[in-house]
Amino acid sequence: MTARLIRGAMFCAVLVCAMPAGAQTVHLAVIVGLAGDPEHAELFQRWASTLVDGATGRLGIARDHVIYLSEQPEKDPKRATGKSTQQEIERAFATLAASAKEDDVVFVVLIGHGTFDGKVAKFNLPGPDMTPASFEPLLKGLPSNHVVFVNTASSSAPFLEELSGPGRTIVTATRTGAERFATLFGGYFVDALMSDSADADKNRRISVLEAFDAAKLGVARAYEQEGIMLTEHPLLDDSGDRKGTTDPKADGKNGRVASILSLGTAQSAEAMPADPKMRVLYEERRDLERRVEGLKLMKSGMEPARYASELEKLLTDLALKGKQIRDLEGKK
Repeated sequence: MTARLIRGAMFCAVLVCAMPAGAQTVHLAVIVGLAGDPEHAELFQRWASTLVDGATGRLGIARDHVIYLSEQPEKDPKRATGKSTQQEIERAFATLAASAKEDDVVFVVLIGHGTFDGKVAKFNLPGPDMTPASFEPLLKGLPSNHVVFVNTASSSAPFLEELSGPGRTIVTATRTGAERFATLFGGYFVDALMSDSADADKNRRISVLEAFDAAKLGVARAYEQEGIMLTEHPLLDDSGDRKGTTDPKADGKNGRVASILSLGTAQSAEAMPADPKMRVLYEERRDLERRVEGLKLMKSGMEPARYASELEKLLTDLALKGKQIRDLEGKK
């Protein structure tokens, strides 16, 4: 690592530590690429809408500071601000560059599929795909010293290798471009950002590091539950070393800045029932929903009969859990 990169990373960390949490303005851009099929389209839209709604609701980010580009914006007109083409993405970054200040935090989250031909990685979009080289000048044009770029797609590791630099926290769903199967990381990462359970230090702020750790654990458990070999290993880099790690630490080479940066502070308790029994049922239902999402994303690596059988069982369990909740609610 060069001395310049070391100084840049340390300067970023000092700035964030010194700045009062309330002084930071957060800008969020959520970009959903090509889904490829209806199942992925539904999942990606759900992850994106959860992130947008949570950011503008639970975390209190101003609506005009949130950009949401979708493959089919007409299907979500209340949230989507445009179509996820390269041209619209460039316009979105121009908006961020004009509105974000030096001390603001800019989050960019990519949700979708990626490809890698052995040399160049791409994020799949309607129209021309975008490569790390496509995003580099866009990131360089941002005035903020605190940029978080999260690529939750398959084959996303090369984005970290090429976009790493001072003032940037880069997260990818894979550790190599060869990890090309559909990834679960995005769903768990979004869930973590919106969940009290990921708040390890109980300060009501889910840091990028906390969300990363929770998502990594969720992904590993999902593959273990299905008895499938783990085909995605997320990476995080906030030191500018272009390598990143699967195990970042708040006091490690990578993880220091990520342990500080967050989307914001929870404005109110998560919308969960106060009754302990009901709360457990809600959590169990969400766990089943996550398993259904994960199974759908792992479909391509499973035998059709096994996939159909496991999906039927999970959907049955989910329906029964819903009935338990309705029955208990009816007694109150």
